[in-house]
Amino acid sequence: MPDDGEAITLRVLGGVGEVSEEAWNACAGADNPFVGHAFLSALENSGSVTAKTGWRPQHLALDGPDGALLGAVPLYLKSHSYGEYVFDWAWADAYERAGGRYYPKFQACVPFTPVTGPRLLVRADADSGAVTATLAAGLTEVARRAQVSSLHVTFPTQPECETLSAAGFLIRQGRQYHFENPGYASFEDFLGALASRKRKMIRKERAKVAESGVSIRTLTGAEIEPRHWDAFYRFYMTTADRKWGHPYLNREFFHRLGETLANRVALVMAEDRGELVAGALNLIGADALYGRNWGCLGDYRFLHFEACYYQAIDFAIAHGLRRVEAGAQGEHKIQRGYLPVETYSAHWIADPGLRDAIANYLEQERREVKAEMSLLADHGPFRQG
Repeated sequence: MPDDGEAITLRVLGGVGEVSEEAWNACAGADNPFVGHAFLSALENSGSVTAKTGWRPQHLALDGPDGALLGAVPLYLKSHSYGEYVFDWAWADAYERAGGRYYPKFQACVPFTPVTGPRLLVRADADSGAVTATLAAGLTEVARRAQVSSLHVTFPTQPECETLSAAGFLIRQGRQYHFENPGYASFEDFLGALASRKRKMIRKERAKVAESGVSIRTLTGAEIEPRHWDAFYRFYMTTADRKWGHPYLNREFFHRLGETLANRVALVMAEDRGELVAGALNLIGADALYGRNWGCLGDYRFLHFEACYYQAIDFAIAHGLRRVEAGAQGEHKIQRGYLPVETYSAHWIADPGLRDAIANYLEQERREVKAEMSLLADHGPFRQG
């Protein structure tokens, strides 16, 4: 948005490639790989994220007086609510039954990625408070001019929620399950912190995988070959067919990820008698490991827990990472060392009637989420004291 007529300018980008990688990453930072230029480019250039798939890039770019990028927001015009992990299907249904038009809508997020991280991206040497406030106001202005029903910011940080709330967004609370590493020296050190019954359960599960004859390696960087990405894509497609029937990501996306972000990837691969049979994709942040996708060609008992949860904990401990975020949902993660944590989303709703109804719903939902989190925390796997 203009300041004093000409000082700063907010513009809409048709793709992240319209700004240089250096300029975008100066705002995104290096801590969270998902908001970086390489990851967003892989989504767009592979054809996984396009207007045709219902994800039209409309990123916001805030330019300073000298034309240099001060801030940005990864933003998409959407014709559906798939791939978001913060569900608003009921809102859409209610609004359309009342005669409104819910789609298209705007979504500020990383597509198909339920990972908390910055959404109001600010260059390190810029005035963070002023830029984030301008970006938040710019989001609402863009939504009004496009005459969309709503604009949703999913998995922002808590400080960003405060900025968005001040700009008129409703705040929604959710939960995920994360492993926290207080400084364990080894996986055995982690097991020692668990109650006896949980420790025995995990050891039994890991032993069953080992007895099955499956061997597991975690690959990073140059260790990941094109054949590994081809195999992982097969695993991913198998899981997509079973779970939701619509694969969000294509083969080219995974190969582009390997070409541009291999050093930020921890790819767990399982092999049975010389054949790759399962895999789990993780991305490495500055202080966290982010579990994203999993797939398996056969029926191997406990292999999902081993590949997705225990190998991730092993990797985080070995590399001094403070936590593992293992994706959305799954109360079964609690017994395996992943405890409930709060997540957030922010929602700008154009229609006052719909906004009031959603605000009332979110207030009730917030109380329920807090009560559930308190109850779940009381049933954690760790030894008391």
